[in-house]
Amino acid sequence: MILTSSEDTERFGAGLAASLRAGDVLALEGDIGAGKTTLVRGIARGLGFTGEVTSPTFPIVQSYEGEGIRLPLWHVDLYRVETMSEIAELGLEEALDEAVLVIEWPDRLGNALWPDALRLKLEIGEGGSRALTAQVPAAWETRWPPR
Repeated sequence: MILTSSEDTERFGAGLAASLRAGDVLALEGDIGAGKTTLVRGIARGLGFTGEVTSPTFPIVQSYEGEGIRLPLWHVDLYRVETMSEIAELGLEEALDEAVLVIEWPDRLGNALWPDALRLKLEIGEGGSRALTAQVPAAWETRWPPR
């Protein structure tokens, strides 16, 4: 799928939000500047969050929840994480009881990435466009592509 602008990327994220359920994991891959946080901004908007959505590169985990949000969203950036023990300290499993977990740089999890995670990869294309590819596990087949 080709996303022609950041607005297009946000719109796609908002559409994807409509099919999300508590316990869902999205693994976002792509180089720095590929649009991962833009996609998360769209997901947050689609879930009803109206505040600022930023990259959690330094805090590592940013949660979006509260009044007006259909589902809590945990936005995780593992770019600066170096060991599995650091990841264990984040308590990501706890989020799965009631929230959606969106993980940037999921390769840091290695084989610990949840098998039912929807894997999305963004690649920078010509003229500022983004190519989005998906690996869709069985748990997502009835919800993919988003409407």
